[in-house]
Order: sequence, then structure tokens, then C-alpha cells
Amino acid sequence: GRGFAFRRKQKIERQYRKLLKKRRQVHSQQDDQFTDTYPEHLKHLYLAEEEKLKKRRRTPDDSVSSEEKLNKATDGCGFYGCVCLMIITVSGTCTFSCRSVVTQEKFKNKTSNQKAKEEYEKIKAERARKKEEAEKRKQRREEAQRLYKKKKMEAYKILSKKTKKGQPNLNLQVEFLLQKIQQNT
Repeated sequence: GRGFAFRRKQKIERQYRKLLKKRRQVHSQQDDQFTDTYPEHLKHLYLAEEEKLKKRRRTPDDSVSSEEKLNKATDGCGFYGCVCLMIITVSGTCTFSCRSVVTQEKFKNKTSNQKAKEEYEKIKAERARKKEEAEKRKQRREEAQRLYKKKKMEAYKILSKKTKKGQPNLNLQVEFLLQKIQQNT
């Protein structure tokens, strides 16, 4: 009849169907994730971000008209950005160079790509350092093993010497023990 292989095949098919079912549920949950329901305590942040994105996506006609408005308001500053907009709304005039403020902010706020590159470089440097340390440890260990084996071999040669009749050479063994005692003291 049908043996263990058939049952194993059926079990794998059941697990596969179960996995597919789970994936469908996960995808449906992910679709719900992109709706406009924000947590109450973070809602203002999300809305501010949406406003920024809407301002960036303006059509060329809108940007020209807003640029003209800003030129009038900023007394010919010639640059418009979110920093200038905030200054204008508070004071009505722009008394300092808006460009320098915005460029300084650009340098402070790195893009995610720059952050990722920096993170990657840090990790790469850390790995290289660890690899170098591991290599040094390995070399020290190999050197210590080589010295240990060399001493062991010398001791073995001395202790395994035989007389002409095949008996162990006790004089050499006693001398070896004497050297060992002298080295320890």
C-alpha cells in the first residue's frame, strides 16, 4: 500500500498550504497598514510630513507664483524654503541669508543613503579590525604551539635514547630532569 514516503509527501503539502494561507493573511494586513489611520500621539508629525511632501510636489505654475510672492515678502532674498517661510510668517521680513541656514540644515540632516553608507563603513572597519585581531591571535597561538612541540620533541629525543644493549639511558634522563629543575628555580 502507501508507505511512509506518501505520508511524508502529504505532510509537506499540508505545511505548504498552511504557509500560503499565512502569507495571504500577512499581505492583507500590510494593505491595511497604508491607510490614513495614524496613532493619536503621532498624528501631528504624520500630518506635517504630508504637508512637506505636498509642497515639494507642486506643479511648476504653483512654484512660480509662490516664488514671486516670497520675493516680495523677503525683500528680494531670492530663495524660498521652509526655513524662510517660517521666518516670514513670524516677522514678515527676511533679515538674514536664507541659503546659509538651509545649507547648514542640509549638512546636519543626512539622507538615509548617507547614513547607511556611514553605518556600512563603520561596520566594515569594525570587521577589518576584528579580523586583524583574530589573525594576530591565531599567529601567536601557532607560534606557541610550534615552540611547545619543539620542546616536546627535544624532550622525547633525550628520554627515548637507548644504550647499545637497548636499555633506556638513565644518565640522559637524570640530566634532563636536572635541567628542568634548574629552569623552574
